[in-house]
Amino acid sequence: MYTKTILAFGDSLTWGHHPEHGRRHAHDDLWPTVLDAGLGRQGRVIGEGLGGRTTAFDDYTAPTERNGAKILPTLLGSHDPLDLVIIMLGTNDLKSFICGDVMGASAGLGRLVDIVRGYSYKSGPAPAVLIMSPPHCCETTKTGGTLPSVRSIAESQKFAAAYQAVATEKKCYFFDAATVAVASPVDGVHLDAANTRAIGTALIPLVEEILRGGPHY
Repeated sequence: MYTKTILAFGDSLTWGHHPEHGRRHAHDDLWPTVLDAGLGRQGRVIGEGLGGRTTAFDDYTAPTERNGAKILPTLLGSHDPLDLVIIMLGTNDLKSFICGDVMGASAGLGRLVDIVRGYSYKSGPAPAVLIMSPPHCCETTKTGGTLPSVRSIAESQKFAAAYQAVATEKKCYFFDAATVAVASPVDGVHLDAANTRAIGTALIPLVEEILRGGPHY
């Protein structure tokens, strides 16, 4: 029997978008799957990734609800009880027609933390929160070095500092995924299988420690 439950809330980097063909990576290569396997009976990880998801911004060009702040309460309710919520969002906030900068993404991220903390859980206290800043966007080989996704590479490089500040303010745990994973030069945003797996592997010792009651924020 699993002792703890973790919700992995993210976008296509959590869903597992393959940069070569756009379909999904094999299930065993998804970072929530790798983390789940590494935790063993200590906990189970529920992957809730959706391509295009933002922190707290509407995208009226999409066929699905991409505003993370709107869907998160539903997920908290459907997966209650939860011991930990891991949030890795913000890359889609950088789209010029969505928000365009890390300041906005940080504000949206703070709203998500407030939603996790303020939800009326039926089965226990609010879960801990681990904020994860996403890997940087990079130049691409397909288009002569430009980023064909209306995002700023320079803005993406500001995620870690900005998100760590949110984590400190909100008393959340923090991990910088850019320390272990890099975007594929095929599209400048998404991860190949090795880099997707690397995130899950790197999270194992941190999440184990969090589930045991530490480390300090």
